[in-house]
Amino acid sequence: MTLVKWDPFRDVEKLQNRINRMFEDSFGRTRDPDDEMSLCAWRPPVDIYETENGIVLAAELPGVAKENVSVEVKDNILTLKGERVANQNIMEKNFYRQERCYGTFQRSFTLQQNIQPNLIKAIFKDGILEIEIPKPEEEQPKQITVKVE
Repeated sequence: MTLVKWDPFRDVEKLQNRINRMFEDSFGRTRDPDDEMSLCAWRPPVDIYETENGIVLAAELPGVAKENVSVEVKDNILTLKGERVANQNIMEKNFYRQERCYGTFQRSFTLQQNIQPNLIKAIFKDGILEIEIPKPEEEQPKQITVKVE
């Protein structure tokens, strides 16, 4: 009699393969990677870095008009919203390939406590939105002198 080493995951692997076959048979194979481009959801990339004056949030917004961007601060959450509009002069049937995504986007970032929203500045230039968030003023410990009688 031959001894076979026990593998606790062998049955799990068989089950996974059966489930994969069931989904492939029911819903067909996955799409061609080129077809996935048509299902894109646009989310602009953001760099966040510190300067001596505060924090800078730089978002890439190529093809977005300044009027289509808003920056809001509520409950220590900075929200960046906007929309990139497709060129209406080009009909969809005229495209050979369309890889850029269009539509609305929204990104939210939690701010430190004690940020004063009225001091936040935003500059939109060359497709880059830079939001400057000043460092919060450090709270000085209050010293109270108690008169001992």
